[in-house]
Amino acid sequence: MLSKFKSGDAEGMVFHDISSPTRAIFPSKTKCLSHRKSSDDTLQHQLASLELHKWLASDRGDSKGYLYRLDEAFGGDTTMKTFPTIIRVAPVLFSYLNLVYGGTVDRQGSTCTVHASDDSSDDAPAIVDAFEMCGQGGQILLHDDLYHIETIMNTTGLKDVVVDLTGTLLWGTNITYFRANSLPLGYQNQSTAWVFGGDNVTFNGHGIGTFDGNGQIWYDFSNGTSNLPGRPINLMIANATASHFDGIRFVQSQFWTMAIRDSIDVLLENIYVNSTSNSSASTGNTDGVDTIFSDRITFRNWTVTCGDDNISIKANSTNILIQDCVFNGGGGVAIGSIGQMLGHFETIENVTAERVTVTGSAFAAYIKTFTGVQLGGGGGLGFAKNLTFRDFTVNQVKSAVAHIGQCTSFEGNAGDCDTSLFQISDITWSSITGSVAGGTLASFQCSGSAPCPGIELVDLDQVTTQGSRNITCSNVVNPVGFDCTQGS
Repeated sequence: MLSKFKSGDAEGMVFHDISSPTRAIFPSKTKCLSHRKSSDDTLQHQLASLELHKWLASDRGDSKGYLYRLDEAFGGDTTMKTFPTIIRVAPVLFSYLNLVYGGTVDRQGSTCTVHASDDSSDDAPAIVDAFEMCGQGGQILLHDDLYHIETIMNTTGLKDVVVDLTGTLLWGTNITYFRANSLPLGYQNQSTAWVFGGDNVTFNGHGIGTFDGNGQIWYDFSNGTSNLPGRPINLMIANATASHFDGIRFVQSQFWTMAIRDSIDVLLENIYVNSTSNSSASTGNTDGVDTIFSDRITFRNWTVTCGDDNISIKANSTNILIQDCVFNGGGGVAIGSIGQMLGHFETIENVTAERVTVTGSAFAAYIKTFTGVQLGGGGGLGFAKNLTFRDFTVNQVKSAVAHIGQCTSFEGNAGDCDTSLFQISDITWSSITGSVAGGTLASFQCSGSAPCPGIELVDLDQVTTQGSRNITCSNVVNPVGFDCTQGS
């Protein structure tokens, strides 16, 4: 695959070999090249070994242009030549190549503007090139209406960069490619289509810049299969520090919309997420965002419509703030799941969610751990504590306002609910108003092997339920602000 670039007065093409880091620079006005199928295995081997090396022609005493060397192709002459000579030396090469357009990068100083391809071919290589050229102290501008993303992207190690997106990034429909090539999350079995990270990064979407995951094909393909291997997270923010993401839209995410891993001091605000299915297939696993191994992360003014947890706080997440959000459908605010890895010690601590409106979700906020028995998952250790959910408005939540469950396994709720050693404590739901669709206000199923102290319900009098007003309990120690109507 080739993408175009422009840097000042110089223009050219950058060759991207998916199977290796080899690159070659072609002069301007050359269109992207892709291999044409051939039954000649020898020729295919020779094409695969093509490598062009570029030097400024001035380095050889020429006044302008570039010098190239053709290695190993057709027993090629390795003498440095200008590109027109190369064409004359090996004209047969180009009879086996197709010409197609690719995205372009226009570089002016430290600003790289990415222009979309003319024929809907893959713009991902040009976007990656822009980050390589301007990802340190520069700007990346994505201002065309539509960019086609057909391959994975890895843009990490950024520093003091501003990304400005006003167009739409539309992911391709090649399920086989993305399942085989998506980049590992490094937790559970998840993977991602784009890894993004760095220090002091600002990513502006202005309320219009959009990630479109083309998710319907994934919803139909997975057809309710949970955590299908290779189904990619749309964006993984990894190793980000002191960074700001603002005004970005995400629609029809393939899997989780975002994951945040190994990051510190990140603010994500004015974010819109909507993953809905237009078929009978569910949108399971379309979490709005999941945090892992991260500290001091703030989510402010999010609107999330999805088929799973609206925001999920997972392993080793600390000092998380969720403010002024609107959640439709999904699970609500989730703590976990956690405790999946046998013998691994993980924590979630100091999480606050406040001023949140929840409509039609399963819960306002809930905590879920795996059992203590390994059934494809479970047996993890650790704790979740100092979690506060306050000033919520709930509209017909489906199950309960508050919930704790320690029965999760890959076989569903398969019993062994008293086996988890993962400790849950010091959890508060307070100042909540609105309505529950059923008759349960709260349900707390804590493990008999690690009962839950410090569970508190404060000022939930303005929440209406249907018929009964149950608070069901298992292994809750000294509840605060409520009495269990069933269990203890």
